[in-house]
Amino acid sequence: MPIADAPRIVVREIELTERPVKLRLPFRFGVVTLTECPQAFARVRIALPGGREAWGAAAELMAPKWFDKNLQLSNEDNFDQLRDVLLLAREAYVGDATPATAFGHFARHHASHQAVCAARGFNPLLASYGPALVDRAVLDALCRLRGASFYDAVRGNLPGVEFDGLRMDDFLSRLQPQNTIEARHTVGLLDAITAADLRERVGDGLPETLEEVIARYGHRWFKLKVAGNVQADVTRLAMIASVLDRSAAPYFISLDGNEQYESAQSVAELVAAIRATPVLERLWRSVAFIEQPIARKLARCADLRGADLGGKPVIIDESDGELDAFVMARDRGYCGVSSKTCKGIYRSLLNAARCAAWNTQEGTARYFMSGEDLTTQAGLAVQQDLALVNVLGITHVERNGHHYVNGMAALPQHEQQAFLDAHPDLYERSDGAVRLAIRDGRIALASLACAGYASAALPDFSVNRPLQRGA
Repeated sequence: MPIADAPRIVVREIELTERPVKLRLPFRFGVVTLTECPQAFARVRIALPGGREAWGAAAELMAPKWFDKNLQLSNEDNFDQLRDVLLLAREAYVGDATPATAFGHFARHHASHQAVCAARGFNPLLASYGPALVDRAVLDALCRLRGASFYDAVRGNLPGVEFDGLRMDDFLSRLQPQNTIEARHTVGLLDAITAADLRERVGDGLPETLEEVIARYGHRWFKLKVAGNVQADVTRLAMIASVLDRSAAPYFISLDGNEQYESAQSVAELVAAIRATPVLERLWRSVAFIEQPIARKLARCADLRGADLGGKPVIIDESDGELDAFVMARDRGYCGVSSKTCKGIYRSLLNAARCAAWNTQEGTARYFMSGEDLTTQAGLAVQQDLALVNVLGITHVERNGHHYVNGMAALPQHEQQAFLDAHPDLYERSDGAVRLAIRDGRIALASLACAGYASAALPDFSVNRPLQRGA
């Protein structure tokens, strides 16, 4: 539908709740080792001018030390930051009753919300978390009002997305979601590679080592974390390669620097060390891209074009704080940017449209988006993220929430069953709980093409607690 025909809605009410999440395995990324973390939920009630109303919902983990990596802040401080930006977003969206398109609500509040957050010392990436959840819940409600799937809503531009200089209607109409996607398995910095690396077992029947993960799920795509120490990184990569190289079939790698390097030259030193290590020859050939190796405060000052990175493209992730971040990064030699629902669906659509436009201009597929995880949990969070990367045409996505958390084991049985019944291709019941199903390295997505934002089931919000600071 043309942008002018996108329905104008009013945001009547926003409910914010949370529930605790405990990890079955510790997950170390960057400067934090995560063992437990709250998951936030947003429920939004919208109304059309004629009075028809609907509720929509979204969920996202409140991961510490990713949005703000200030070591002076505790995990609880980080959780409260994320609660604050959600509360600020609720105040903004509910405080203006003027009808607007779903995208119009985002556009109306974006600059002022960022300014309010900046005044509190919150960086742009952190500030984006609040509107990101609210925008998804608004779109979910709108899809339910119209009986439309997320895919149809995006392709038909139901939210009314518009960015200067980009023909969004045309771009969106050409998107072609698929029925399956490759799951890219994360190998965290603390993860066991073989059974010999285990001090003790969790013993819940689920994979605990990289060997066991591959045997159970059949992954072909992997995301390998590096820590900023070249010698230690090369040693660990060699251990990983000793497992991956056992397969005669091709495998593919993303190398995640997690902001652990200070300059393009230091990244080039890692690349040189990898290329000089014979046992890493196949692994290096299998690297598809390098992810955010340089600390965000330095990344967009570091020009990659003069560094020898072995021809591998580099993407930004944590540096993607503002809507124009990818444009600035492109001028420094970056070729890609991550899609994460916690950064906002409209930012992902904008960056995908930019990639298409730039590739057309240059006549080559240089620019791309990757799908990255922030330990998205089974249920709303993982389904909405999967649907977003799928509609963007991304063919593989990092998935780690199913590995570090024991599926829906902590949730009420009726909630588990509701999601399994609604999405029998996406989930399975195994080892005592409903969990994400990964077979031959792939995730089945067909059931996400349902009315609403990729979910025909909803959480039991009655088991959540109200979102409040210091909870």
